[in-house]
Parts: sequence; C-alpha cells; structure tokens
Amino acid sequence: MSGVTARTLRHYHAIGLLTPASVRPDGHRFYETPQLLRLQQILLLRELGLGLGDIAVAINSEPDTLTALRRHHTRLRGEAARVAQLAETVAHTINELERKGSMTAPQISRPENLFEGFSPADDEDEARQRWPGQFDQAQEAARATSPEQQEAEQKELTARMIRMAELMTAGKPADDPEVQAEVDQHYRWVARYWTPGAGAYRNLGQLYVDDQRFRDNYERITPGLADYQRDAMAIYASAVLS
Repeated sequence: MSGVTARTLRHYHAIGLLTPASVRPDGHRFYETPQLLRLQQILLLRELGLGLGDIAVAINSEPDTLTALRRHHTRLRGEAARVAQLAETVAHTINELERKGSMTAPQISRPENLFEGFSPADDEDEARQRWPGQFDQAQEAARATSPEQQEAEQKELTARMIRMAELMTAGKPADDPEVQAEVDQHYRWVARYWTPGAGAYRNLGQLYVDDQRFRDNYERITPGLADYQRDAMAIYASAVLS
C-alpha cells in the first residue's frame, strides 16, 4: 500500500524505527493500524527532508499520533505554499523568456525573481552532516547578517551568475581575465561565510555540476552555465588558491 519495499521495512525494524505488530517464525512481518500510522509519519518526515535519526527523535517525542499528524499537517501546508511560490517563479521566468524570444542570453527584468521561493534552509541538515566545521562558520556569519543584507546578497549573486552567462555566450574561455575577475568576486562572496582552500573551492565548483539542485539554478539561466562556472572556479583555484 505504501510502496515501501520489504528490504526497507526490514531496515526500519533493525534500527528500531518501525517494529512490526508481530513476526512469524519464517520471518514474515505483520503490520496493523498503529504501525501503518507510524509508517505514514516516517514517510511524511522523509518527504520533508529529515534523516532517519531525526525522524526517530521527532516521532518518539510526540505525545500521541494525532498531535504528531497535526504538526506534520502544518509543515506540509507550509511546504505546499513554498512549492506554489516555486511554480509561480518558474511560470514568471517562462513568460519573460517567451516574451523576449530567446533562451541563449536572457535579459530578465528582475533577476532576483529567478530565486523566489527557494530556501537555503532546506539543505541545512545535509550541509551540517557533510561539512560540519564550515557549516558552523557559515551559520555564525549568517546570524550576523540582516534579512535585508541577505536579500541584497542574493540579488548580487544572481546578477553575477547572469554576468557569467553573458561571458559564456560571448565566447569567453574560462581562463579569460574577465571571467576570472568574476570568479574572484564569487570567491570573495563565498569567503564571507567560510574560507575554502584550493581543493575545497574546486570541489564546490564540481558540486554545482553534480548536485541537481545547484545545476538547475545555473541551467535555469542558460544551458551549460554550471559546467562553465565549475571550469572557471577550477582555474581560479589552481592559479590563485594553490
């Protein structure tokens, strides 16, 4: 009914996240209504981006299933509003590009609109696990930045991405001094939150290509921009940071 595989259910059982109502001697597991309700909570929290450890803590801390479901419902309504904003953002971009009649070097009237509805906080748990030291440094810097400053920085970053797209479509190679000057500004922006060395900055550029979320942001401006940004960052890392 849930689409969860038997292997996943066995894993949930093994880690104590979802214990069956009973287990036959031959190993078959049986689930009744309480277990199905708990499984629904697990799947809801997975959809909201929580890891299994955090899910266990969240479920076990709730006084009862109804309270938990009410809390999940509130979060889902917030997520629905965010997704609706994303859909509106994409529709706005489509309308502008269709009106301009070009996808090669778009001139967006308000470039910050490209990122309305996107929330960096959605990726905080993943970032905390993958880069704990840098995450703490970035969080400390972010706390010292006002919402107005954060909005201005987002607009600045979007404008820089568009300038990189213009350089790419103009045929500038990734090692062109003008391109490298833009990358230098990008590095300085990153360094406001954490200070990557050559390897870390090179890896960040590769992340822009490998992680679909980052790639989509770049490709939304113009196809090939993620790879161009990565190549330019790799050149900068070797020439300036090594």
